[in-house]
Amino acid sequence: MTIAGEFQRYAIYYAPPAQAAWGGFVTRWLGWDMDTGAEVPQPEVAGLPLSLASITATPRKYGAHATIKPPFRLAEGMTRADLETACATFCARNAPLQLEGLTLVRLGRFLALRPVGDTAALDALAARVVEALDRFRAPAPEAELARRRAAGLSPAQQENLARWGYPHVMGQFRFHITLSGKLPKPALGAVEAALTGHLVPLLPAPFEIGDLALVGEDAAGRFHLLHRYALSG
Repeated sequence: MTIAGEFQRYAIYYAPPAQAAWGGFVTRWLGWDMDTGAEVPQPEVAGLPLSLASITATPRKYGAHATIKPPFRLAEGMTRADLETACATFCARNAPLQLEGLTLVRLGRFLALRPVGDTAALDALAARVVEALDRFRAPAPEAELARRRAAGLSPAQQENLARWGYPHVMGQFRFHITLSGKLPKPALGAVEAALTGHLVPLLPAPFEIGDLALVGEDAAGRFHLLHRYALSG
């Protein structure tokens, strides 16, 4: 799918295949479909301690995804067409990946999907994406950098923020597909149990990454899938 127009920021994501049952569930769970650029009705899930809309309010605008290169504004002199060409070239030179599977995890008080087993090849691919496309990234505004520093970063994350504009890249990268916002501690177990019943049986094993997605953020802060590029190297 290709969408015309300019966006305020771009990013490189892993986006679940539209035809995959697990990806379809995550899209409906979050309530935003990046492929169609539209809200979708969220499912009725029994046993949730909070409304699904409130559970997913924070990650909804991003859609079902794992961040590979975080959102960035285009550098001066760069165009979306330039970025698209670079994405196509990069993906044509890099091979698809196969991992053991996906599993539901807690990341603090967030719920997410993480790969099972060795992620070294995936981590290396993400690092190559960040570096290869960094010439398209305009420097982050100072207010954004200050906000990230205020969150409390490790020395390695501080270094990443200064060099790459984002703390959780390179050695600090952890592939994850976010399923919730930060949940109250009493609610965490019930939401995890609901996902264990509805999503976990659908999760793939093995888990294959066959393409990367260029996405764009619209003026309302919602992300749209602009194009999938097959990893064919």
